[in-house]
Amino acid sequence: MSISAVEIKIPNATNVTVSEDTLSVDLSDGRTIFVPLGWFPRLRYASDAERKNWRLISRGHGIHWADIDEDISVEGLLMGRQSGESQSSFKNWLQQRQSNMASTS
Repeated sequence: MSISAVEIKIPNATNVTVSEDTLSVDLSDGRTIFVPLGWFPRLRYASDAERKNWRLISRGHGIHWADIDEDISVEGLLMGRQSGESQSSFKNWLQQRQSNMASTS
């Protein structure tokens, strides 16, 4: 009896767009993934400028937003994974963000 392994190739991200309620990622195989922005709270709370400041990482296997310290993998999006950040971590990040914004005003 032989076991055959099927290799699944995960496409790369080629472009990213973040709207008020949706993250969309264009893939190298021609598909576009749309997920609710609510899946990624840091993106939801980011400014428009911060949302636009992304770069592809690992040859398009992931996306990084430096301003908000967010990384999202294409594989995770394809599997329907939401942010794995804990509520307490997000709450701390949000409080730090609000504190920084208040000190620069």
